[in-house]
Amino acid sequence: MSVEIKLSRSNRTYRPIDPLAGKIIIKSPSSISHHGIYITVNGSVNLQVRGGSAGFIESIYGVLKPIQIVKKSVEVQPSGKISAGTTQIPFSMILNDRGKGKFYETFHGANINIQYLLNVDVARGYLHKSLSATVEFIVESELAIFPEKPISPEMVFFYITQDTQRHSLLPELKSGGFKISGRICTQCFVSDPLVGELTVEASAVPVHSIDIHLLRVESIMVGENIATETSIVQTTQIADGDVCHNLPLPIYVMLPRLLTCPTVFAGSFSVEFKVTILVTFQTELYTQTKSDPRALRKWVAMESLPLELVQAK
Repeated sequence: MSVEIKLSRSNRTYRPIDPLAGKIIIKSPSSISHHGIYITVNGSVNLQVRGGSAGFIESIYGVLKPIQIVKKSVEVQPSGKISAGTTQIPFSMILNDRGKGKFYETFHGANINIQYLLNVDVARGYLHKSLSATVEFIVESELAIFPEKPISPEMVFFYITQDTQRHSLLPELKSGGFKISGRICTQCFVSDPLVGELTVEASAVPVHSIDIHLLRVESIMVGENIATETSIVQTTQIADGDVCHNLPLPIYVMLPRLLTCPTVFAGSFSVEFKVTILVTFQTELYTQTKSDPRALRKWVAMESLPLELVQAK
């Protein structure tokens, strides 16, 4: 005996004004009685402070009270019987039928988790265990900063030289110098790739690799303080080994949907993003200590830029 939820959309992606529809599939070797079949939608923002980002506050608060976005229950079928075999029961409901409330987009972060769950419950009384199943679906906001596609990406030019680095460099890098220029989109749709280009104009030391880091910046209001933590979402390598000088290299990074969302500034939390261009140079020191994350990375040059993600209509 089992119960399963099959949503109408294979990508499980909905907007608050869309009907959340699908089928409840019940498989039973014999007919069973029930006291009603219900579906419940539960959307919430789960916050936690960890990793020492808030110091002593972390030990006091830890996991914070979730922020309820939506909780809605609907009776799909009244009390009755379910025949033996496979039974399919259709359902449909609107998440935001009253047009009120703020629906944040689905996001799975390190300290902030915005999640929407659909639960089905087949009530069977006190003498029998209820049948239930849960499935996560993705919510995209119906609000957008830009009215329609296409938009002109906001391209920002950047330069990476020995003079732009705030950390210490190897003597041969600092004396010989290097210059890397390019441009990258710092405002784009969450469903579109991050694009740009990069050119190594000069370098006294051969390049080992060039990587693009996508970072999330999660901030949570804890009492009168703000706990902020920055973590890497994904790394994309755009060059392996020394590259030809003055040859533009394309930057093309696909954004992971569940690990990204439109930039959010809420009262008690915020989710922002950054993009870092990381250039690693070839040195004997790199070969000796690349397995040690605590080693001083004097053979690395980088540039970080804020990245604003928005949703399209």
